[in-house]
Amino acid sequence: MEVQAIGKRLRVSPRKAQLVANQIRGKSIEEAMAILDLDVQKSARLMKKILDSAIANAETNLGADIDQCTISEVYVNQGARMKRFRARARGRSNRIIKPTCHITIALSDNLD
Repeated sequence: MEVQAIGKRLRVSPRKAQLVANQIRGKSIEEAMAILDLDVQKSARLMKKILDSAIANAETNLGADIDQCTISEVYVNQGARMKRFRARARGRSNRIIKPTCHITIALSDNLD
């Protein structure tokens, strides 16, 4: 059985979120929570929230035993980019691109 949670339009660069995703991929839930608690990056806080949501989905919807679940998939996709402009000298402007991402975390139990 597999259950997932998705966080969409998160205000962090997909490249930076991918670094944290690589740390928790394939780990047990206890290990992943410990890694995310100690990590200081913004994307670690966001992934912890999504992991909590996936755990809640597994418990309530499927009645899964969380002690036997592992993180089967973690992937980060690029979201919409917000485009902003900043005033510069001599009446010009520069474009500022603020990236967003979508993070998906899937849990599966080891009984399969």
